[in-house]
Amino acid sequence: MLKKQDIPAQDWEDWQWQFRYRLRTLSQLDEALNLTDDEKESLTKTTRFAVGITPYFASIMDPHDPNCPIRRQAIPLGAEFISHSNDLPDPLAEETRSPVPYIVHRYPDRVLLIVTETCHMYCRHCTRKRRVGFHEEAITSEQLAIALKYIEEHTEVRDVLVSGGDPLSLGDERLERILAEVHRIKHVEVIRIGSRAPITNPFRITQQFVEMLRQFHPIWMNVQFNHPNEITAESTKACERLADAGIPLGNQTVLLRGINDTVEIQKHLVQKLVQIRVRPYYLYQCDLVQGLEHFRTPVSRGIEIMEHLRGHTSGFAIPTFVIDAPGGGGKIPVTPHYVLYQTPEKIVLRNYEGKVFTYPEPIK
Repeated sequence: MLKKQDIPAQDWEDWQWQFRYRLRTLSQLDEALNLTDDEKESLTKTTRFAVGITPYFASIMDPHDPNCPIRRQAIPLGAEFISHSNDLPDPLAEETRSPVPYIVHRYPDRVLLIVTETCHMYCRHCTRKRRVGFHEEAITSEQLAIALKYIEEHTEVRDVLVSGGDPLSLGDERLERILAEVHRIKHVEVIRIGSRAPITNPFRITQQFVEMLRQFHPIWMNVQFNHPNEITAESTKACERLADAGIPLGNQTVLLRGINDTVEIQKHLVQKLVQIRVRPYYLYQCDLVQGLEHFRTPVSRGIEIMEHLRGHTSGFAIPTFVIDAPGGGGKIPVTPHYVLYQTPEKIVLRNYEGKVFTYPEPIK
């Protein structure tokens, strides 16, 4: 096992070293963790999704606790191989919303540009596990040209989300070329990047990298912290570098059974996030991906969590709880019911304490 204390700091803190030495096999992980029989058996199977864990991310796991929330996101269990009637190979119908390869056009004014099918760490709960990790490849120049032509021809597109896989698995020069091509399209007003690199390989966020990103303002980044234990000195430094470069950060947590599905964990998470200048953006209900039934919670659990965040912590620390509707319906907010009833003259509401208030409508 590649342990931090055995590795020279210049290697351990090199994102490419972390990427190159990802833990992928039973023997590698068995050296790092006291694996359960379930974990061992699952790692010997031809999984439905790739295994790849940076030594850094493995180092923040509890090697003795099979229920460690970091470990549960990275190492497969037998439950992943059980099919259920609600499972969907493409739960968000992205393939049907893909007018050209590597573009998903679901919403009127924005598109998703998939630039790679590679990640620093392969999350067990990944929505795109049908395609990510099987072939660690990036979009070719020819494929990118087709995707860019589509964006250029659709002048209603003002927002491009660069995603994958993880775009930050690409080197600076390659990613810079992609961002430059998108940035030069006149009707594109903002570029967003979706990445878990600040969490799974925080050394990727070098000063050179953030200086490169500054060329393409306004540029935003969405990250995915799922548990407070992922907020380490290293991931904090990565987020601070991005924020200092003027890159707004939004967090998209996935609600996962047994990992982060309590009020206490979610409150702790959002309060720690705002301390490192990451705005809680979405709390996602887990998608209907094949093999994820063991991660799914009742929708009522998410509503309960939102009920206990509103009024109990700062408003800007409260994400929007959403269900990304099966079949490509888009993100639908799901909230507790604060409106008790409404007439033409008034609206009756309750607050977070359960107290009832009447607000009069305008007099006609």
